[in-house]
Amino acid sequence: MLRLITLCLIGAIACSTAQATSRTTLSFDDGWLFSKGESSGAESSEFNDSAWRKLDVPHDWSIEGPFDKDNPTRGSGGFLPSGVGWYRKHFTLAADSKGKRVFIDFDGVMANSDVWINGFHLGKRPYGYVSFRYELTGHLNFDGDNVIAVRADTSAQPASRWYSGAGIYRHTRLVTTELVHVDHWATFVTTPEVAADKAKVLVRTTMVNQSNTSRVVGLEITLIDANGRTHKGTLNGSAQAISPGKSADFQEEVIVNNPLIWDKDHPYLYKAIVRVRTGKIVADEETTVFGIREFHFDPATGFWLNGRNFKLKGVCLHHDGSAFGAAVPLRVWERRLEILKSLGVNAIRTAHNPPSPEFLDLCDRMGFLVMDEMFDAWTVAKNPYDYHLYFKEWSLIDTADTVRRDRNHPSIILYSAGNEIHDTPKPEIAKPILSSLVKVFHENDDSRPVTQALFRPNVSHDYDNGLADLLDVVGQNYRENEILAANKQKPTRKIVGTENTHELSAWLPMRDNPQYAGQFLWTGIDYLGESFGWPTVAHNSGLLDRTGTVRPLGYQRASWWSDKPMVYIARRVAPTPLAPTDPGYSPIPDRRPQVLFSDWTPSNLSAHQENVEVYSNCDEVELFLNGVSLGKQSRSADDSPRMWKVQYAPGALTAVAKNWESVDGYRGGRTPGATGDTKMLLKVATYELRTAGSPAKILLTPDRNSVGPTWDDVVNVTATVVDANGVLIPTASDLIAFKVSGPGVIAAVDSGNNASHEPFQASERKAYQGRCFAMIKASGAKGRITLTASAPGLKGSSASIVVRK
Repeated sequence: MLRLITLCLIGAIACSTAQATSRTTLSFDDGWLFSKGESSGAESSEFNDSAWRKLDVPHDWSIEGPFDKDNPTRGSGGFLPSGVGWYRKHFTLAADSKGKRVFIDFDGVMANSDVWINGFHLGKRPYGYVSFRYELTGHLNFDGDNVIAVRADTSAQPASRWYSGAGIYRHTRLVTTELVHVDHWATFVTTPEVAADKAKVLVRTTMVNQSNTSRVVGLEITLIDANGRTHKGTLNGSAQAISPGKSADFQEEVIVNNPLIWDKDHPYLYKAIVRVRTGKIVADEETTVFGIREFHFDPATGFWLNGRNFKLKGVCLHHDGSAFGAAVPLRVWERRLEILKSLGVNAIRTAHNPPSPEFLDLCDRMGFLVMDEMFDAWTVAKNPYDYHLYFKEWSLIDTADTVRRDRNHPSIILYSAGNEIHDTPKPEIAKPILSSLVKVFHENDDSRPVTQALFRPNVSHDYDNGLADLLDVVGQNYRENEILAANKQKPTRKIVGTENTHELSAWLPMRDNPQYAGQFLWTGIDYLGESFGWPTVAHNSGLLDRTGTVRPLGYQRASWWSDKPMVYIARRVAPTPLAPTDPGYSPIPDRRPQVLFSDWTPSNLSAHQENVEVYSNCDEVELFLNGVSLGKQSRSADDSPRMWKVQYAPGALTAVAKNWESVDGYRGGRTPGATGDTKMLLKVATYELRTAGSPAKILLTPDRNSVGPTWDDVVNVTATVVDANGVLIPTASDLIAFKVSGPGVIAAVDSGNNASHEPFQASERKAYQGRCFAMIKASGAKGRITLTASAPGLKGSSASIVVRK
């Protein structure tokens, strides 16, 4: 309905004028050809590519493996392969493209990409995380075949501290415009004044005249809100004459009465339609999505959004999607963010690089707040072949391009100039670099502050030598008391934790100090790479594992961050002792952390004592074993878990959480209220663990019962090994075989096992801690997909998924 209303409004606005064909933007993802390894002469349009593999992009060839301890990426890259990959695409142009300008957009190519059109070299971009555009016009055959060729090179390794992927791993588009058009990433929408009854929207843009005659160009702005209401700007009110080959800047203000405010709880979005008019002709039209909101950081009280003061409860996220590598369908991220949001997470740090544009679109729609980060290294290397090799030549270009690409996203509240930068011990080098980066951020976006994830600033004296004060908001990784001391030393400093642990000792400094704007945990989700050595291929630090399964630590975090009543039970167990032949064995005392399990099926089923801890944000929790109370505990003032020593017995371990509630519905606090209030403890949440019996069957649980016929849509199906009563078998490691029928494919399989070397592109997977996963995509436009799962000795299962049109 909104689309219909929008089209009708656009038609009504343009009805009295002659309408040109204007801009077209087409997906360029389908129909590529790929070859792994060097291919001499593959940039030429005459090159014979008939034997190359046919595929669509986004595509990450490295995730196809195999894992190998001798791969040059080493543990940093998850022991996955690297090298050269070539892509070619043949295409023809629409008949009406003659006389227009034609561009190709790449959202990201990993890495060191070179691009050719019909043998002509368009350019090179070393940084795999940035988006870029090339104009094709002067090198096209408008009456026949054209060939785009792309070479991506990740050969030099190690080049990253985490898995980066390889190839054209993000989306591509072909854009055609008239000779007079809006410049690339030129439109910038801000909301300098926001109130409940009225908001001022400022639209700035740049028009380009690529014709051979002077043109008088006017700007028209139409805003459309989520309910279809329109708000119009000036029509040709600021017309300018633009000479051939030149550009001109325009800006208009639009007043929006009774605006729909973008907020984390109601992320309303507007569309700004910018029309370029030359006389009565619409020469170009571009739509920009934005949100009306006001935010700021205060040195004494932290973060504010739309007049409300609250903490940034953030997590750091790397860009891989586990089984999908770097080429991540958007639904994978949507599901992950839904789960994180259920734990109380409201903010994301894109560690340590710019994300894909559609990831930011998703954050806009879901109401997440985002720190958009640029670099993991400046001029001092962390790995021999990382970005430090290109920083001096490319950093300002990459920063400007990224800011211009991202600045209309209402979710973004901070830019970060870098993470744990090793230049900072030499302030004579680091300060000029940071000054230049901050200047570029501000020149391209004057509406947002800049931070940096400072690395041991007291060691490099960042708080004393002026480096920290080049930042709009001071960020520091870990050492929470240090950044609080920096704020006390200089009370005008706005502060935020850019990277923090899961420990209670890191949470309390933020909770108890209003000046501490928020924190970003390391990490929200496990990620490929940065392993501690073979056979491990991924980093084990997330609230969620790679598959999106919540760890006990995630529920502990929910007990601190979530507003919804919750309770959860975990067992804390010492790690299994290592034998002298085991990887990582050491004769010194074992200092590995204890392990949390959420089951009541310990390896030792005889009588013994278990350390049980319960996470809850409720006023009181009572623990029961087989219906017998083990006692009640109130919420601790320091948010520490509630602990019980429990003599193990098979059966059911149950936690019942209660809150003080008034009989008239008034929500009470942690203790009964004042005289005159009638309050009582009411049950608001329960959680139960049951002892598992013998493995009996497989359960298939799709996260949704339908899927769209697009690259970005996927259904995540959990295969769980259970006993006859449906209780998960936590030790199950059965090899589960999947089979699909109907208009669908098994896009990938996965488990939470960070030491598994099984291929992701397969139809079988070993269960890990009782679970594995199959990701299903549609291969047709309609119909019903049936997925079956089987394993020797277990009763099989099936699940049905409908393909949406």
